[in-house]
Parts: sequence; structure tokens; C-alpha cells
Amino acid sequence: MKVRSFDQDKAILYLVGTPIGNLEDMTFRAIKILKSVDKIYAEDTRTSGVLLKYYDIHTKVESYHEFNQDLKSEQILNELKSGCKLALISDAGLPVISDPGYKLVSLAIENHIAVSTIPGASAGISALIASGLAPMPYTFFGFLDSKTTKRIKQLEEIKYNPHTIIFYEAPHRIEKTLEDMRFVLGNRRIVLARELTKTFEEFARGTIEEILLELPLKGEMVLLVEGYQEQEEVSNPFLKIDELISLGYKPNEAIKEIARQTQMNRNELYKSYINFKNEK
Repeated sequence: MKVRSFDQDKAILYLVGTPIGNLEDMTFRAIKILKSVDKIYAEDTRTSGVLLKYYDIHTKVESYHEFNQDLKSEQILNELKSGCKLALISDAGLPVISDPGYKLVSLAIENHIAVSTIPGASAGISALIASGLAPMPYTFFGFLDSKTTKRIKQLEEIKYNPHTIIFYEAPHRIEKTLEDMRFVLGNRRIVLARELTKTFEEFARGTIEEILLELPLKGEMVLLVEGYQEQEEVSNPFLKIDELISLGYKPNEAIKEIARQTQMNRNELYKSYINFKNEK
């Protein structure tokens, strides 16, 4: 079924892009839409309040986030059914991508309500085009799991993907994530983009091992990883350790041997292996 986005007499849900750091990266159209809608739903009303105040936007704002989206989605749908024009924004960038909104968009579409995008900044794409890694094709992954065992499994599932892969990561997890990537994917080229569009914007480019030496780094991060290259043959060192142990090796001997084969630091491999087994 076709649904036109610009029928002035009908309800519509606008997905409005907002700046990813620098408040001046707001489009004229986004400002106009946010001033004209009946209500704005924001991931964090306090964070969005700074932006709305900066652009003198006084539209009513309510929260729509991970913990209330089930309840609020039905409320928003009812408002749309009554003819309201509404906007959804996230703390930064485009809504729905690694942010709540998918359920709401699906509900609106199921009920034949227009959904329209007001384009804006995207941290992943902004980092990609300045990374120096192959921009096409690319795979957007978003956040890896916070638990080592699940993160290792996710990396195993995508390790043969030949595309540049875009991840989001929090600064307090970046070291463990890079160590797991080195173990599973090998010492690939990566780019770590942090504080995009802000005063301290920085791109760290190099191999995983080289970037690990640059840590710790602060700020919101986009992590871009080079795709699988045909000549690579990477395996999970934790599983290799288990395999050697099953053949009769003592754990310390198995870790020493895999460290030798992969040229990893034995102490780091030991600590990561212990964490892996504890979470398993």
C-alpha cells in the first residue's frame, strides 16, 4: 500500500536527525519540522532540551526511550490515529539506528500512517567516509554484546565478512573489544573515530595492536574494522586452547603454545581466556 508523506491534512511521524556533537550541524528543515509538529518524542528530554533551547524550539516534549517504548508506542500510535503530526528524535544522529524507534515505525506503517525521514548527521557514515578504509560495501553492526562470550560468538559469525564493518563502542569497553577482535579477527587495520564534530575530534588509524597502545581514549566512539581478506585464516584462540587441553596439554602449556602460534602476549591471553571461561 502506498502512503504519501506530504499530505498536509493527515497524521505523520517524522524521524528527525539531530547533531552528533556540534549543535550547529542541524538542518534548516529539521528546525522547521520540530517547531511545527504537535509534539516531539525524545530519547532523553534533558539532552534534547539543550538542542531545542539553542534553536528556540518550544514544542511540547515527552520521553521515548528503551525502558518505556512498549507503553509509549501505543500512546503515540493513538495520537497519530487522532491526526497528530509528531517527531521522534534521539540524543544524537538519526533515530532508530542503535536507538529506540523501530517498534514505533513498524506500528505506524501497519496502521497506514505516513513515516518520513528528515535527514541529518550519522556517526557511523561520518566516520566511514573519513576513515580511509573501503567505503563500499560496508556493514553496519552497531554495539557488540557487553559479555565476552557473546561478543566472541558475534565476532566469529562475522569474521569472514569482506566488507568494512562499523561498530559503536563505549570507552570503558573499547580495550576488551579490541582484544577480542585481535583474537578472533586477527591484527586487522582499524580506525577509531572519537568525539566526532566536537572540539577534540580525533581519528586513530592503524592495526588493532597499534591502537591498543594508544589507549585509554575517552569520548563516544565509532570503530571501523577492515573486512576479511582472502589470505587471512583466523581462528578463535580460546577454542584452540580448549582443543589442546582436550589432547592432553596442561592449561598453562596450551596457553603458551597458542600464544607462540598467534604471537600474542601470553599474560594477556591467559587473562582473556580465564574471563572467557568464567563467563561461559
